Amino acid sequence: MSLHPCLIIDDDEIDRLTVLAHAKKHDCLKINGVYSSAEEALKRGVPPDTDILFLDIDMPGLSGLEFRKIMQQVPVCIFITAHSEHAAECFGLETLDFIIKPVKKDRFAQTIARIEQYFDLRQKAALFEKSVGTDSVIIKEGHKETRIKIQEILYLEALKDYTLIITPQKKHCVLSSLGNLLKESYFQSFVRVHRSYAVQKNHVQYTAPLEVGLSGGIKIPIGRSYKDLLDFS
Repeated sequence: MSLHPCLIIDDDEIDRLTVLAHAKKHDCLKINGVYSSAEEALKRGVPPDTDILFLDIDMPGLSGLEFRKIMQQVPVCIFITAHSEHAAECFGLETLDFIIKPVKKDRFAQTIARIEQYFDLRQKAALFEKSVGTDSVIIKEGHKETRIKIQEILYLEALKDYTLIITPQKKHCVLSSLGNLLKESYFQSFVRVHRSYAVQKNHVQYTAPLEVGLSGGIKIPIGRSYKDLLDFS
């Protein structure tokens, strides 16, 4: 298991200690620092090996959002806040997850699982080697080339600056953002239904107010900002 150094920054002592208590229960985390303000963290110095930021947003002085803009070199940022209205702005700042206070054990564990998945996939990330006409793509995973037919792909899932390509047989990870991937001509048959998901039109079984049902019983959430723009024709 890889060890990921992290910082915890929150001006509220109870919230700060709560995150610290949760973090100490996960062996993959190494606590590099716990601070009551972003200014204190900058004054002490952010260790260059820091992998993860656990940030409150609303803090006196430098906010969590402003701190993240300064610390773009840290791979993973998790915002923890009592204000859900900040979500859209957060995800524009290379955010892996967004937790609403109070932080619960199960919800924090979900975030840790997502963090571990991110670092694992980053190590294994495949690069697009070339496209084959308009019906297939070839990706290179290590020394192995895999040909994937576009029509076999069920959906695409964003994972920060990587994208998971989900087929019935396997998950592939490529070093490309979901937005950039959807600009490619061979992904024109996909519809973005959420900030993190795009689905293959031909695999859509049903649509509901909050989700899209795909082949194989897969359910994909629909984001509020995408709901009125969906077109599966």
